[in-house]
Amino acid sequence: MTAWTIAGSLRVESALERPDLLGEPVAAALRGLPDADRVGVAAIDPDLADTAAFCQAYDTPLDASANCVVVSGKRSGEERFAACLVLATTRADVNGVVRRRLDVRKASFAPMDTAVRLTSMAHGGITPIGLPADWPLLIDAAVADQPELIIGSGIRGSKLLVPGSVLAALPGAEVLDALGR
Repeated sequence: MTAWTIAGSLRVESALERPDLLGEPVAAALRGLPDADRVGVAAIDPDLADTAAFCQAYDTPLDASANCVVVSGKRSGEERFAACLVLATTRADVNGVVRRRLDVRKASFAPMDTAVRLTSMAHGGITPIGLPADWPLLIDAAVADQPELIIGSGIRGSKLLVPGSVLAALPGAEVLDALGR
């Protein structure tokens, strides 16, 4: 198991050995990933799942956290979805990079209930591992370059620790410059 320098006060375990700390689609996707043994998981207080509160409570660096957001847009009556993964210190360029990639007139954050329903993940725990297979996963180049990151786990009661290179190799992943601003 990796020695995580960003773990702060977290007790990190192998994600493969703790499916109880993962959302169901996350656990299923991890079982099929070639580098799944490089992914750690740590239990947290679900009330502290939001990034700023989490980082403060567990003494983890904000610049080592990444947020996954679900974005949608319409073209010719067809609704298109994508997930964007950016560092927590940035925001996804939804109406620039994402809008162009989805080829839609206007892109916006998907309503939370829609994102939760379509991902089968909890609000505050949506993560790039285990997303719907037909969605593009847009990853900011700064995320892909990170040796260690903390991301959601599909539930509010834990976090994943994962190298950026593992995220960049996920099915459907596209690494984009300037996705995060």
